[in-house]
Amino acid sequence: MQEPATRTEKRRSAGGASAAAQEPSAARLRIAVARLSRRLRPTEAAGPLTATEVDVLVAAERRGPIRLSDLASFAGLNPTMLSRLVPRLEEAGLIRRLPDEADRRVCRVETTPRGRALLERIRSERNDVLSRRLSELDERDRDAVWAALPVLEELAERLGGRVPGPEGGTGR
Repeated sequence: MQEPATRTEKRRSAGGASAAAQEPSAARLRIAVARLSRRLRPTEAAGPLTATEVDVLVAAERRGPIRLSDLASFAGLNPTMLSRLVPRLEEAGLIRRLPDEADRRVCRVETTPRGRALLERIRSERNDVLSRRLSELDERDRDAVWAALPVLEELAERLGGRVPGPEGGTGR
C-alpha cells in the first residue's frame, strides 16, 4: 500500500494548480501561523487549564507584577472575563495577587514558582512536539523554515509594536 503524499510532495507536484493558489499572500501566512499556534496549544502539562488561562498565566509571567487592567489589555481579554480567570489561577497556586503600595485600589498579579514551573513544562512539551515534526521534514524544507525564522521574528516584533500602517495610523 502506498503512503499518502505529504503536503510538501503535493505542493511540489501541483504543477497544474493555478498560479494564484500557490502565490504567497498575507492571508495564507496568517492562516498558517494561526494553525501552527492552535495545534501547539493543547498540552498534557496544562491539564485542565483552558488555552485562555494559559495565555493569562504567560502574560502575567512576561509582564508581572502587572495591574489587572494592564493584564486584561495585554492578554486581549475584557476585565470581566479576567476577573473570572484570576481567582481560578490563584486557587491553583499559579498566580498571586499583590497590593499596590502607591494605590490601594490597584491590585497586581504575578506568577508563582509553581506557575513558572508549569509554564516551563508546557513550553518544553510544545518544543518537543514541534522538534519532532520539523525532523520529519526533508532537509530542504527544514532549511527554508530556519532561513525564514529571522524574518518572521522581525515581523512579529513589528506587529507587536506601534508601527505606522499604510494610511499613517498605527499597525494595531
